[in-house]
Amino acid sequence: MRLKFYFTIVLMILISTSCEKNEIKNPSRVVIAIQSEPETLNPVYAFGINEGLITDHLFLYLIDLKWNESKGDVEAFPMLAESWQWNSDSTSIDIFLRKDAKWTDGKAVSAYDVVYSFDIFSDHEVQSRFYGMFRNFHHFENGEVNLEKTFAVKDSFHLIINFLPDKVISLFDLAFPIIPKHIYENIKRTDIQTADINFNPVSSGAYKLKKWERNQFIILEANNDCFLYDDGMLKEVIFKIIPDYNSVITQLKKGEVDLAEDIRPSDAKQLSENKNLKIASVKGRQYDYVGWNNIDGEYFAQTKKIKPHRLFGDKKVRQALTYAINRKEILDQFLLGFGSLCNSPVSEIFINEFDSSLKGYEYNPDKAKQLLKEAGWIDKDRNGILEKDKSEFSFTLNIPSGNPLREYASTVIKNNLKQVGIEAKVEKLEFGVLMNELLNRKLDAWILAWFIPLPIDLKSYWYSDLNKTQMNFAGYQSQIADEIILELEKKNSKEKYTELMKKFQKVISEDQPVTFLYWFDNIVCFNSRIKNITINPYGPIQRIWEWRL
Repeated sequence: MRLKFYFTIVLMILISTSCEKNEIKNPSRVVIAIQSEPETLNPVYAFGINEGLITDHLFLYLIDLKWNESKGDVEAFPMLAESWQWNSDSTSIDIFLRKDAKWTDGKAVSAYDVVYSFDIFSDHEVQSRFYGMFRNFHHFENGEVNLEKTFAVKDSFHLIINFLPDKVISLFDLAFPIIPKHIYENIKRTDIQTADINFNPVSSGAYKLKKWERNQFIILEANNDCFLYDDGMLKEVIFKIIPDYNSVITQLKKGEVDLAEDIRPSDAKQLSENKNLKIASVKGRQYDYVGWNNIDGEYFAQTKKIKPHRLFGDKKVRQALTYAINRKEILDQFLLGFGSLCNSPVSEIFINEFDSSLKGYEYNPDKAKQLLKEAGWIDKDRNGILEKDKSEFSFTLNIPSGNPLREYASTVIKNNLKQVGIEAKVEKLEFGVLMNELLNRKLDAWILAWFIPLPIDLKSYWYSDLNKTQMNFAGYQSQIADEIILELEKKNSKEKYTELMKKFQKVISEDQPVTFLYWFDNIVCFNSRIKNITINPYGPIQRIWEWRL
């Protein structure tokens, strides 16, 4: 479930200041530009992309995941769990841990660490990035794992995990990082988020923290005591914080940075002509969308009850908005071919589940006007803005500041909507502020991206119970979609699962809770001296211990 839970919203810029040269220049080091300084190196709270990239190399997972290109899906492989054995109906699994896995303070990784990790991750007081993700485990009403029913520790390296019957159970349910019980148990749970372990972690991975120079860089060094260690692996990996996109490009050209993501399409061609650099793309993992608040957020905050939004609560209106937006113009003019139109949250990288027959909403302002009229929106006073019940169709479209793609898109969208009688006022917010407003359901409309989880997770983003699905920012309500999502959690044949996934795509396309804009490639530029690097839908910065120079 790596990346699945990283607060899947992606900024398009890379940010930075410079590191001291003597910290960077070394033939056994690789320097990676990152977009902002991590808030923490604690996997419990690694909500951001940068936190995830780093903590994934500090903390080993019980079961790890990788992308299978031929199958178009993720597959599990052993990590801390050396082997396992399912019972006859797959409701219970015996896990046998490696005996050579150690924490950086020398203590062995044990079954007690595994149980403790699931306990912490599911604790409602802790509010970890994994909270609410244990639906297949025996759990209490508040989402916390019932430890007594779920786990049986046989010895320090052998445990049994029991799951709920009639659930779709797989190794993906065990793909979580493991944290050291003997370190965390000494901290009050409500204090974990601010504890020193967030900045000086005791870890188990192929790399360990060497130095964190605030606002400049984080240096990881190879962990000689990790079973993944190899004499040929990179001795140090530097995550360099660069606050200016143009500086990233300059430093790539000079060889001061070895890898950077989120390269703008307009720079990709020039960089590809540099003999020392290579360009690659991560496709089908990120899509931009316009979020429409389907519900009255203020009313929900006060009552916890659902009331349709005065503008966006009507499906016809949302369909009209999508018809009114020229998505292809943004795709062609800004992304320059590094992307494709998006019609649902299921990407074409999922070979079996993707519904290629799904018809999207082509740009059609006349159709948009017709639907708006049917929904009761008419320009009675002829001032250019539609009105209904003496209220004009006017709203604020929020975007994160410092994002060129969304700035361009918001301008196109504002002009498109004006042509059909809708007034959209664009307002930029700092990303943290925007997210806080979204979580409190205070925004009417916004442009953001989702970084889709592997494996596919629909419930976290589209299920109607907003008390359990915080990331359903749009407040999407659909009994049909809910029934499909719950059916997907049951044991189904592969054919039935595929059928349900395609049915869901048709339902959400019809409802248009958001306007799906486009899938955009994560364009990656890296120095040709890096060998054995894998770039696929799982991302460009994965399994660094396998990289060679």
